[in-house]
Amino acid sequence: MLIKGYDVGPLVPGESLLVHPGFWSNYLLALCSDGGCAERPVPEWFGEDGADVDALSEVLFDPDRWPVFRVPADDGPGAVVIYRNLDGDYGTDYLLTHPGRSCVEQIASWDGDFSGSGLTWSELTQIADNPSLADEGVQDTATRLLLLLPLLADPDVQETASARLITALTETGTPQDTASIAAEHLLAHLTRRSRHDPTWTSPLSGS
Repeated sequence: MLIKGYDVGPLVPGESLLVHPGFWSNYLLALCSDGGCAERPVPEWFGEDGADVDALSEVLFDPDRWPVFRVPADDGPGAVVIYRNLDGDYGTDYLLTHPGRSCVEQIASWDGDFSGSGLTWSELTQIADNPSLADEGVQDTATRLLLLLPLLADPDVQETASARLITALTETGTPQDTASIAAEHLLAHLTRRSRHDPTWTSPLSGS
């Protein structure tokens, strides 16, 4: 797999890992690890356990294989998530793809903390709800939403956001009795860390 700017890493398609136990804990729990929760985030929120998480983390963070998750969009920008498994520089990069362009644009990264511009809730759902069936990658809208969720940087999400997130979590395997807990904590952390300001320009505008 080739993505311009990532020729130093052995990129491999990661979509098959999405259904493995432990994936969503590895991918989402870190968003709640800043100490702002009264209760400790646990894999059980996602119907997983510590053994699941440990086993899959060895795959996700393998320096010899960098998993890539493609979120192609039918109308407008799509996204790519890359596990950047450089020795001593592990992190997750979030890229935008633009129609008609061969290059990609990095808009954010996660290296124990979030940096970058991020997306509003409406921009995030715009990408999630418009899969490109003609391109390889994740087509399921619930899975697409969760893959894009770490990009959320919006203090004023729609009132329907919580219900939408709960539905996405349950559709991807989170037990119904813990989906609301997981959604509540994720939205609380993501909206609190919002980086928007009056001069902010949407990365979806292409500017």
